[in-house]
Amino acid sequence: MYTCKKFHKKDGRKVRKAAKNEIMILKMVKHHNILQLVDAFETKKEYFIFLELATGREVFDWILDQGYYSERDTSNVMRQVLEAVAYLHSLKIVHRNLKLENLVYYNRLKHSKIVISDFQLAKLENGLIRDPCGTPEYLAPEMVGRQRYGRPVDCWAIGVIMYILLSGNPPFYDDGDEDEDSRDKNLFIKILSGDYEFDSPYWDDISDSAKSLVASLMEVDQDQRLTAQEAISHEWISGNAASDKNIKDGVCAQIEKNFAKAKWKKAVRVTTLMKRLRASRVTLEQAPGRFLTPTPHTAHHSRGRGSQHGRQHQGSSQRKNP
Repeated sequence: MYTCKKFHKKDGRKVRKAAKNEIMILKMVKHHNILQLVDAFETKKEYFIFLELATGREVFDWILDQGYYSERDTSNVMRQVLEAVAYLHSLKIVHRNLKLENLVYYNRLKHSKIVISDFQLAKLENGLIRDPCGTPEYLAPEMVGRQRYGRPVDCWAIGVIMYILLSGNPPFYDDGDEDEDSRDKNLFIKILSGDYEFDSPYWDDISDSAKSLVASLMEVDQDQRLTAQEAISHEWISGNAASDKNIKDGVCAQIEKNFAKAKWKKAVRVTTLMKRLRASRVTLEQAPGRFLTPTPHTAHHSRGRGSQHGRQHQGSSQRKNP
């Protein structure tokens, strides 16, 4: 069985270019954790892309249906994602839109594999990339800051995914009383400065090893950020550091609270917010501390800010100092 994507040539040059790019990328990719291309062709009026059909559920739905859910379950999901992304990066492919909605179970069997889908924004890293794209809450700081970027943006997004799967909360989210423009600007500033926390009680039962991996993936400085291949070697992925403690109740409660309405997933808001980002005046100066040098006092702070967490801090605790 397969699914079909169709692009109408009459919709313009950008659509035609996007279709050709996606076909090119998919023809390059063959990995068991990536939804595979079956066939692709064009007619006088359209492009058609035929893909394998994944009949399983999204990861969120799978978690909600489990009687037991632990760090080890999350580690298994993240290992598959990291292996697929490490493969893409070995081909110099940047996915640019990694998010939970693009991670699905291949089928409904108990031990189904995870597959990555949606390569519409994927790009070969064969030059300078600056154009921000993707889902705003998963954007890396270098995207928000309109800097040069590449494969490290995918590793940041993986860190965001892992953060959500372990706590049920997004790391960067502002649902205050401000108007939408203010909330979006605050979102960008938080991302630029790496302003997230492993806050209580949601992270109380999560291991220090898990926190260290999240912090290393969500390192603001892209040159210090853990690569996908390096993350695979982390003790929480390849070792026995992932806890077996059941965290389902806490995670599911937050998932249902934060993602039931899921306004940040809506396509209309994503499109609007990306346009706003492209015209944004949010600057690095509005995100103080972005590249702070770690000190003995700050290196173990729970706030994921600046260069406090990087490759050199993979095994460190991320709890607040007393």
